[in-house]
Amino acid sequence: MRIATLAASALMALVAPPATTFAAPPVVGGCEVFPDGDSFNADVSSWPVNPNSASYIAEVNRSGGTFLHPDFGSNPAYGIPFIVTPFDQPLKPVIFTAYGDQSDPGPYPIPKTAPVEGGSDRHVLAVHQGECRLYELYAARWSRDRKAWKAASGAVFDLGEPLQGQRPDGWTSADAAGLPILPGLVRYREVAAGSIDHAIRVTFQRSARKYLDPATHCAAPADAPTWAMPMGMRLRLSMSDTTLNGFTGQARVILTAMRRYGLIMADNGSNWFFSGQTDPRWDDEDLDQLKSVPGSAFQVVDPPGAVLHSC
Repeated sequence: MRIATLAASALMALVAPPATTFAAPPVVGGCEVFPDGDSFNADVSSWPVNPNSASYIAEVNRSGGTFLHPDFGSNPAYGIPFIVTPFDQPLKPVIFTAYGDQSDPGPYPIPKTAPVEGGSDRHVLAVHQGECRLYELYAARWSRDRKAWKAASGAVFDLGEPLQGQRPDGWTSADAAGLPILPGLVRYREVAAGSIDHAIRVTFQRSARKYLDPATHCAAPADAPTWAMPMGMRLRLSMSDTTLNGFTGQARVILTAMRRYGLIMADNGSNWFFSGQTDPRWDDEDLDQLKSVPGSAFQVVDPPGAVLHSC
C-alpha cells in the first residue's frame, strides 16, 4: 500500500498544473490594489492554454486590426487619466443617465476639476486616499447647473478586498465587463521602475454573450460570433526570451508583463488596443515598437477555478 500510495503521489505531481503565483499588490495613492492572491495580480505564465485558443484569436483577427496598439502616449489627448483624492475630499452628487440600476449610488469624492478621458468614453477615475476605494464613471460630464456629475454608469471598488464578488452578476461598471479600469492601466511610474505586476486592460471589436470571472457583465448582440471573446477572458503573450530581446525600453517592460500577467478583455473597442495612463513622459518611439507584435503571438489561457457565465 505504501509503494502504491507513493506511486500515485508521484503521478499526481507529474500531471498537476503548477501552482499560481502572485505579485505583491501594486500601490496607487498609498493604497494596495487588491489583496495578496487576487486574480488581477496573478502570474499567468503557468496557466493552461484554452483548447479553443486558436479559434478565439482567429475570430478577433477576422474583424481587422491584427497587431497590438498602445492606446496612450505622450499626447495628453490619448490614454486614460486618473487622480488620487485626499480623505477630506468633498463629495459630489452623481446623476446617472443610462445604467443607474447597475451603478453604485453617489455621492462620489470626485472634484468637478477631475480629468476626463478624451473621446466618447469619457471615463473619470479617482482613488480616495485613506478609504482606499476606487470611484469610476463612464460617459461623465460635470453639470454646472446641477452642481453634480452626470454619467451613464458608475462603480465603486474596495481596493482592500478581493475583486471577485464586489459587483453582482449581470452588472456593468464604468467598463462593459463590470471590471475596474484603473487596475488594468499601464501606469507610467511602474514602467519607469521596470515592472508591471498585474493584468493589462485590452479591447476587442466583438465580444460573446458570456463573461468569465471576475467579470460580471457582457455587451454583445444575440448573434455574436461563436468564437468571440467573453468579457474577462485572459490572454498571454507567447513570445520567447530571444524574441523579447529585440525590444527595448518601455516596450520591453510592457511585453514582459504581457507574458507574465497577461491581458484581460474589459470592453468592446478596437482590436488589440490596450490601455495606459495619460502621461506626457511616455516615449512614443519606444511604444511604437509594440505595434509590430501580432495578435497571433498571444494565447487564450484558462484561469484556475474561474467560472464562465452565459448572459
